[in-house]
Amino acid sequence: MFRIALILYNLTLPVIALLAAPAWLFKMIRRGGWGSGLSERMGVYDRDPEFEKQGAVYLHAVSVGEVLLALKLIEAWRAETGDHFILAPTTATGMAVAREKSPDYVRVIYAPVDFSCLIQRVLQRFAPRAVVLIESELWPQLLLQTKRLEIPIGVVNARLSPRSEKRLHSLSSLVSPLISNLDRIGLPEEADRARWQAIGARPEALHITGNLKFDSEGATCPRQRPEFAEMIHAFGAQKPVIMAVSTFPGEDEWLAEAFLQGGDTILPIIVPRHAERRVQAAQAITARTGRRVILRSDFKKPEEGDLFLIDSTGELRDWTAHADVIVIGKSFLAKGGQNPGEAIQAAIPVICGPHMANFEPLVSELEKAGGIQKVTTQSELTLAIQALLVDSVAQVTAAQAVTEKHRGAVARTIALF
Repeated sequence: MFRIALILYNLTLPVIALLAAPAWLFKMIRRGGWGSGLSERMGVYDRDPEFEKQGAVYLHAVSVGEVLLALKLIEAWRAETGDHFILAPTTATGMAVAREKSPDYVRVIYAPVDFSCLIQRVLQRFAPRAVVLIESELWPQLLLQTKRLEIPIGVVNARLSPRSEKRLHSLSSLVSPLISNLDRIGLPEEADRARWQAIGARPEALHITGNLKFDSEGATCPRQRPEFAEMIHAFGAQKPVIMAVSTFPGEDEWLAEAFLQGGDTILPIIVPRHAERRVQAAQAITARTGRRVILRSDFKKPEEGDLFLIDSTGELRDWTAHADVIVIGKSFLAKGGQNPGEAIQAAIPVICGPHMANFEPLVSELEKAGGIQKVTTQSELTLAIQALLVDSVAQVTAAQAVTEKHRGAVARTIALF
């Protein structure tokens, strides 16, 4: 069954890629990726092979969040072992952040399309000593060709939700032969062990490392930037900042409306998950609230009652440091939630909606300890914000105590390889 499925995959992927190319190229142009090494997706580079360093650690990341996590890991890894690295993002936004933030000992390339011949070409070109997948982004040919070339391969921060495990388990005859190729799997929680074994992971490959996102050991905390503070102060120097981060369509205006129910004594800031939605999000907020929206990319002097929308890529970490309360997007009207770790690390209190499945069991632990507030309605959100603006010390302290168990996750992950 697996062999037949692999043959079909190899035959249909080129067709799917060809059919999807127009939409894919349009998205790249919209997100700023056009002209930034498109040929690299086909394994063609602007450097002769003999000038490539071999024996690097090859890290496969997807988009901005995974790239930033990879860079956090790389910095500590370099200090520990002196290795050099290849960082291979998948998306144009991930590539932009990787190029901007990577040190000179990191070779940044686009992840090749998952054709067997392309994967072989890239692996033979760089001859990495290990391939590391950031979170559960598992491409069949990348797994198979890496194993065929006898290169150790693993997944780090390999959280697997019950929903994902159920879906993959239903396809176990197809999934298990791929998962069994993984040599090392760094698990954020003990609860992840049984789920990975259920979809074909070898028991000896599974290691509890903790969650890289919540490891504050040696990490640089989110920091306030003067240029950010200047923009915020233009709205009113004394206004507490209520920041909704990584919002999805529909949440932008819903959350802005909820924030405004608390009155004009606060500054609502909306940070959409994808910066290219800036116009759509701003229009939706204005239509719902009647307020003008000032964009970070086109900043102008605000008037009383204006709202602020941050439409930049790769800056969210430091914007977080300017908030008095953080509200997590993709948790109210979309499902799954976003990472509360940076806000907790920066000692900012966090509120989320009812849909945080992507960060379980951590969120349930935080909620039980009083380290996060989970609300459902706009009125509940407004009341929670008002309470935290009065006193947030107990919640912040409880949150940091819960995430303390992940301290050292970076070092334990590096030790796997």
